[in-house]
Amino acid sequence: MLRSLRVFLFWDPFLLLLLGVVAAATLFPVRGAAAIWAANAANVAIALLFFMHGAKLSRAAIVQGAGNWRLHVLTLASTYVLFPAVGLLLVALMRGWANPLLLSGLLFLTLLPSTVQASIAFTSIARGNVAAAVCSASLSNVLGIVFTPLLVALLMAVQRGAQVSPWHSVRTILLQLLVPFLAGHLLRPLIGGVIDRHKKLLQPVDRTSILLVVYSAFSAAVVEGIWNRVSATDLAELLAASAVMLALVMGAMVLAARAAGLPREDAVVLLFAGSKKSLVSGVPMAGALFPAAQVGIIVLPLMVFHQLQLFVCAAVAARLQREADT
Repeated sequence: MLRSLRVFLFWDPFLLLLLGVVAAATLFPVRGAAAIWAANAANVAIALLFFMHGAKLSRAAIVQGAGNWRLHVLTLASTYVLFPAVGLLLVALMRGWANPLLLSGLLFLTLLPSTVQASIAFTSIARGNVAAAVCSASLSNVLGIVFTPLLVALLMAVQRGAQVSPWHSVRTILLQLLVPFLAGHLLRPLIGGVIDRHKKLLQPVDRTSILLVVYSAFSAAVVEGIWNRVSATDLAELLAASAVMLALVMGAMVLAARAAGLPREDAVVLLFAGSKKSLVSGVPMAGALFPAAQVGIIVLPLMVFHQLQLFVCAAVAARLQREADT
């Protein structure tokens, strides 16, 4: 258990920064004109984040892993079919006694794409097929720019105001995320070499963007009284629901890999890429899809699930690594 904890902390020191930003937003929320400036800065950071994701996506990696279609279909089915089905079931069971906005956030996280960095990292630790993990996770994120807002529009009541259709939010998110992503990928022949050589220097762009968005979102939520509406009991229920969801999906991935006859290396990819949800994609998507005052409470379930999935997958990856090495 201690070894799993060390692996978890090694791969996710971002946890402490994230908790620090939430605390800062709670104690020192931005208001008025400062809140507008913070929101605009967050939008610019999001555009830069997805531009960088597009520029970092190697076509060679896509071609290398694209032939493993069974693995990719199973991963996408887990991400965009199984997860939403489990989310709808949990929300139906918890409706009436759980916080409605937290339930909306719980359902929202099930509609998000898989992670990229964590899926690849844990696949590598567990001695899985890293090239296939790159392809599956990247494909999930590219399609998620379209799939997630469409699923949100179909399964959730997302409106900024009485006269605004949820499809307006879909168009907004496509413009905010898809256009910068495509621009970055199209410019990869010109800037890809520089980005590949300086990945470590550019990595803070991802985290700084998310921290800025979280600070802006939680500031607005604190001003609206989020901590008066969310109790310790709510958080405990949220953690329990996240644990049930993760256990069901990871168990289903193991069974699906066996039923499909996937080799061990591909089964590892399915286990990790098929059971995760992306905080990096989810926070900006929530900012585009939900009213500013609700974003903080909507992303709270995602933040809880994000940390839980990393801790559990760190333990699983360490065990699979030991099994592979012996």
